Amino acid sequence: MRTALSLDPASDPIAALYRDHHGWLHTWLRKKLGCSHQAADIAQDTFVRVMGSRAQSSDTACWAESHAYLTTVARNLVVDHWRRQELERAYLAAIALLPEPEAPSPETRLLILESLLRIDKCLAALPAVTRRIFLRSQLDGLIYADIATEMELSLATVKRHMSRAFLACLQAA
Repeated sequence: MRTALSLDPASDPIAALYRDHHGWLHTWLRKKLGCSHQAADIAQDTFVRVMGSRAQSSDTACWAESHAYLTTVARNLVVDHWRRQELERAYLAAIALLPEPEAPSPETRLLILESLLRIDKCLAALPAVTRRIFLRSQLDGLIYADIATEMELSLATVKRHMSRAFLACLQAA
């Protein structure tokens, strides 16, 4: 059974969590990121994520009393932020090599970058073996039989991993 979010800030554990912990979380994030604006954004995202998890679970006692839960959520968001930045830098470096007439428009760049981020998130969620098989096939152009030989797996196993990877990509789209 879901619990409704309280509209009374005095009795809402999320409001109390925010009031009691936002300051140190913002400071911690600012030190990690070196930017107050990014720290503020990620601090807000942290509390939004906490609110979302609270909506799914009425047991807030496990995290409302410590910094550990907030730190874990914020750390994961920082890692996501760094991955996005790294992927964006790599994409921009790749398109900078294109001749001017072939360079995508800013709108197209944004759409492509958003797609790359979804693909990256999808691939990161795959088991390591599945991800490696998928990348060897899709990026390196190896056929399934060559991947099976290289990784000392059966052809059926490679096909099974590829099916899982394609299904994950379709679900991400």
